[in-house]
Amino acid sequence: MARSVENNLYYRLGIDKPERAQRTVLETENGRVWIYSDLSTMAKSLAQKLCALGVTQGDRISVQVDKSAEALALYLACLRIGAVYHPLNTAYSLAEMRYFLDNAEPRLLVCSPAQEERLTHVARHCGVELVLTLDSAGAGTLMQDLLDQQTCDPVPVFTSTSAALLYSSGTTGRPKGIVLTHENLASNAEVLVDLWGFSANDVLLHSLPIYHVHGLFVACHCALLSGASMLWNAGFEAQKVLAQLGRSSVMMGVPTYYSRLLSLPEFDSGSCKSMRLFISGSAPLLSSTFAEFEQRTGHRILERYGMTETGMSTSNPLNGERRAGTVGFPLPGVEVRVEDDQGAILPAEEVGNLLVKGPNVFKEYWGMPEKTAADFTEDGFFKTGDLATIDAEGYVAIVGRSKDLIITGGLNVYPKEIEIVIDRCDGVLESAVIGLSDDDFGERVVAVIVPDGTKHEADLEQCVRRELQESLAGFKRPKDYIFIDSLPRNAMGKVQKALLRERFAD
Repeated sequence: MARSVENNLYYRLGIDKPERAQRTVLETENGRVWIYSDLSTMAKSLAQKLCALGVTQGDRISVQVDKSAEALALYLACLRIGAVYHPLNTAYSLAEMRYFLDNAEPRLLVCSPAQEERLTHVARHCGVELVLTLDSAGAGTLMQDLLDQQTCDPVPVFTSTSAALLYSSGTTGRPKGIVLTHENLASNAEVLVDLWGFSANDVLLHSLPIYHVHGLFVACHCALLSGASMLWNAGFEAQKVLAQLGRSSVMMGVPTYYSRLLSLPEFDSGSCKSMRLFISGSAPLLSSTFAEFEQRTGHRILERYGMTETGMSTSNPLNGERRAGTVGFPLPGVEVRVEDDQGAILPAEEVGNLLVKGPNVFKEYWGMPEKTAADFTEDGFFKTGDLATIDAEGYVAIVGRSKDLIITGGLNVYPKEIEIVIDRCDGVLESAVIGLSDDDFGERVVAVIVPDGTKHEADLEQCVRRELQESLAGFKRPKDYIFIDSLPRNAMGKVQKALLRERFAD
């Protein structure tokens, strides 16, 4: 397909449509109301600022900032000029940031004013010359000297043009950059808007962060593409969300959000009178949460399945049975299949490796052509690394994760990344990081450590905690530390984490 403005995700989202200009697009916690023309003007002004700074199509823009309407406008500005948006979790440590900046080689880093001094030093070390700031109130050096004359029109792009770069921690400890195209993001959003019945009449309750797929792409794209509005929260607070449900029609959240709502005695069907849809993702939803939510509210939560590499791939139906313990059917245009380890397609109900193919599936791993090739089959299916079944009716159920992934509070944690840090601490012989069931977070991170006998356990735990605090984001750090004499291994010497999970389940 030829290069055209119509392929640009910014254009396809319809931010600039005249008929939307005076409609509310979002309302922030402090009561400020943004209409679509406000967001459009801000995106155009920021696009002009980026152009003036020398940002060109294909340049990466790394962004580690708090959630704000201006941060959303910055993302849209990047789309508009064909830059590649690279969002980063605000909890990442300096060591993690050093890796991301060195690997992504961005033209510009935007960070919070509080982190400017520390990150400027890291950025310079990584060859990043431009560092600007943006805070949660929408102020900072990025916002200075914005021009009223907006001359950076949406650029023509190919459907295969890169739009975003997100990192997913690797099983080897080396995070992989996942390149998503304008078509990956646009096609997925268009399908979801239709599938979930989004319209300009919807009000989306948005309490998710906007540095990953769920909050930025799934939630924002559905709202913007349909012309809906959003109640825009900096984070999730159960009492605040409870009070906002009466002004909302759709809520997206991780399972933790729903379990915390259920912990409120006053949360019931009366709280949800204006709601038409609750959507859950980013982590498995417990069947007990599904059942209690329906009993309390009369609503059956719609669970769907996706990952950074694919966006959304399956969903329970809007109209039809939303089956607890499943993630529904493949989205229109998406194919899924379950294979054994030899690549043979398995019949219904059998557990195997889940593969996905469709316009939603990512373009490539950044700078890793061999890894990209290894994760795709010859006929173009992506190997998700998840274990699943597909029943006779076509419902997909995720039953495990073959890559040892831990999902805590909706955030992905790869044990190997943590084990590498723990194992380099003096006094540690070896370690294994596992996920254990947690009523609030779904899973909590637990470190099982074999000491070498040179330190007392209390001193060793303190050393490990200090090293992890300097090296990794808070959500990756273990909640519990367990010391044992040796790790269980199979005949091939592989650590049997399933046995550890079983042993320490209580």
